[in-house]
Amino acid sequence: MRPINELIDQNDSGWKSLQEWVKTAKNKVEILPADPQKAKDALYQTQITTASPMGAIVYKTGGILIDNGWIRILGSGSAKLNRSLPDWNKGKTFKEFGEAPSFLLIADDALGGFYLLNGGGLGTDVGKMYYFAPDNLEYEPLDITYSQFLEFCFNNDLDKYYLGSRWENWTKEVASLQGDQVFNFYPFLWTEEGNDINKVQRKIIPVEEQYNLNVDLRKQLGH
Repeated sequence: MRPINELIDQNDSGWKSLQEWVKTAKNKVEILPADPQKAKDALYQTQITTASPMGAIVYKTGGILIDNGWIRILGSGSAKLNRSLPDWNKGKTFKEFGEAPSFLLIADDALGGFYLLNGGGLGTDVGKMYYFAPDNLEYEPLDITYSQFLEFCFNNDLDKYYLGSRWENWTKEVASLQGDQVFNFYPFLWTEEGNDINKVQRKIIPVEEQYNLNVDLRKQLGH
């Protein structure tokens, strides 16, 4: 494990780039405050340098909320997003801090969809992003890097991207959602009965529960 001082870029290059991107963002971007000690711990546990956008987000933010909290990008944790990137991945993508994971869970959305960075376990496109989609339980390759994913979150037309996945009055409900919660839908979104988002029942559950459910259901369906 590299010591913390080796991971902190004195020029703040990753953070400066990120601030520029946020300034010109078309979508609503909320940078959550970081607790200095938690940020140091999270950076050390993640073992990435702050010269990279991911390292900058882990070290300088408690996480980032996009579009009133529809997408949550993990940092070092805060009151509104009460989990850090390394803590959230521990026990899911690796057992002990310092291990190279086959993929990394880096963000998720209010629907119970999860964004992953491929470390080699999802395909040959190492360093590219995938979406673990709640409406088909597939790992969908997005063919973008982590930086491009940030650009997508900040500037893409999310209404268009999530067409058919946003119900009437979703903004109000999502704004009251905690960062460690998601909406759980029944019938499941991947069933024929669940394909109209406005007709399914929804309730709020812990994101941990939804992730484990998605993984289990995927296995049961033989994916």
